[in-house]
Amino acid sequence: MMNFKGVRAHKFAESPVLQLRLPAWRSRLMGLLILSSFVVLVGRSFYLQVLNEDFLQEKGESRYRRDLEISASRGRISDRNGDVLAISTPMKSVWAMPADARLTPEQTTQLAGLLEMDARELAGKLASEKSFVFLRRQLPPEIGDKIAALKLPGIGQDKEYRRYYPSGEMTAHVVGFTGIDDKGLEGVELAFQDQLRGHPGSRSVIKDRRGQIVEDVGSIRPPQDGKDIRLSIDSKLQYLAYSQLKQGVADNKAKAGGVVVIDVKTGEILALANWPTYNPNNRGRLSGAQLRNRAVTDTFEPGSTMKPFTIARALESDKVRFDTIINCAPGRLTIGRATISDAHPHGALTVAQVLQKSSNVGTAKIAAMLAPQQMWEMFDSIGFGQVPRLGFPGEVPGRVRPWKSWKPIEQATMSYGHGISVSLMQLARAYTVFAREGDVIPLSLARRDAAPDGAKPVFSQQTAREVRAMLEMAVQPGGTAPKAQIPGYRVAGKTGTAYKLEGGQYARKYVASFVGFAPVSDPRLVVAVMIDEPSAGSHYGGEVAGPIFSRTMGGALRTLGIQPDAPVELAQKPAAPKGRL
Repeated sequence: MMNFKGVRAHKFAESPVLQLRLPAWRSRLMGLLILSSFVVLVGRSFYLQVLNEDFLQEKGESRYRRDLEISASRGRISDRNGDVLAISTPMKSVWAMPADARLTPEQTTQLAGLLEMDARELAGKLASEKSFVFLRRQLPPEIGDKIAALKLPGIGQDKEYRRYYPSGEMTAHVVGFTGIDDKGLEGVELAFQDQLRGHPGSRSVIKDRRGQIVEDVGSIRPPQDGKDIRLSIDSKLQYLAYSQLKQGVADNKAKAGGVVVIDVKTGEILALANWPTYNPNNRGRLSGAQLRNRAVTDTFEPGSTMKPFTIARALESDKVRFDTIINCAPGRLTIGRATISDAHPHGALTVAQVLQKSSNVGTAKIAAMLAPQQMWEMFDSIGFGQVPRLGFPGEVPGRVRPWKSWKPIEQATMSYGHGISVSLMQLARAYTVFAREGDVIPLSLARRDAAPDGAKPVFSQQTAREVRAMLEMAVQPGGTAPKAQIPGYRVAGKTGTAYKLEGGQYARKYVASFVGFAPVSDPRLVVAVMIDEPSAGSHYGGEVAGPIFSRTMGGALRTLGIQPDAPVELAQKPAAPKGRL
């Protein structure tokens, strides 16, 4: 038996085998690192809580504080007399936070009834995995109040605006419309988007975990409403043009049509109507044909409405005079391998009669006296081949090919409106050169109180007056448009009848037009009418578009209180212009 006497007893933890022999510097280093970490934490805490307390404050507030957008009202659109054409009305949008919207079946059914939704559709939205969903937008405020009274968890509302158009389809193509986000999509709403749109504001609120507002902290930024726009449109004349166009399209069983009314003195567009049209307050079922603002987006071959410009250029160049004789017999003219014909053969005609009778042969012979560059420069100076720059969406320049590529037959056909394309707006503006004293001015959709600067001379006063007298002859007995006459007023204008191009070839379909102005003694208005594909028996401009012009122009002159300048019983015989004959 072993004797342990004299041997010192050791505890297990003090066993020499288990003792670690580490350098003293290592323990000191570890202590220093721990102390340094503590100092860094203390410094960081001091920085966040004292020097940069906004950071933690922001993080804390983000848990319960929200900045909500305050909708701004879009600017109103009114006509020249202040009648409202577009206005924003306050509405409610109802939204949900699906995670918090735990509704009973009875609550879901009740909410679906107020939202006019199917209960299953609503339940599907409330079961969405998204954190936020719109249930219904642009609800009447009274419906929003009923929903708010239910105090449903996770269901909230915001204020927004819906655009309302009191004049409906009558001004649809002028005013246009906005989308559900109150952004302009068509017409003036789009063209003047920057002026009309407002700038939303914001307010700060405190919400609970279910998204319910429990306290309104205050406004951060007040909303700025959009600016109002006053147009040049006259609602009375707009209704007149619209109703007469609608009747004219129906009477002629036409595909479509357009009317433009321009104030000769200021260049303001007083009316612009298209058919077919649409109701901007109810756009559930629309086609592209209804939405097109044909007066500015569609082009067509103007036909004989171009003849006055060709003749005016020849007068200006001293190639012909008012009474120069042009031999139009036998009613046909061959140029190369092509033949030009008149609808009714004529013999010898004066230049004035060429326009009065609308002779293609006579006009082509006059055009042959001009250099191609002269004709092209005249078209260009009037605005053909150029965008009108009204700001309307989809404005088109039309088509006038460069003069260097013209062939003799092409110059001949362009002289009477074939091989060239224009919009109705361009054509209406062009005729102001004869209604005025040989110059043209920029057109405007916004109201003007006076004529703008920038009138562009095109023809001399003498030439403008001579062509004005010829155009007055065109609506007299013996002319092509006696149905365009207006009792009590002297009228001047020109008919146009042209085949339509389809697939690069002329089809047996027509565009009938008439452009004119009155009263001739002191022109005030230009009215341009275009009817697309008339099919009720006649397709000539004088028969189809002339009566629409007469009713529209006559009503407009009387509405504006323009004094008559001819006997009511008979239209006054045009006086020959003084001077160059």
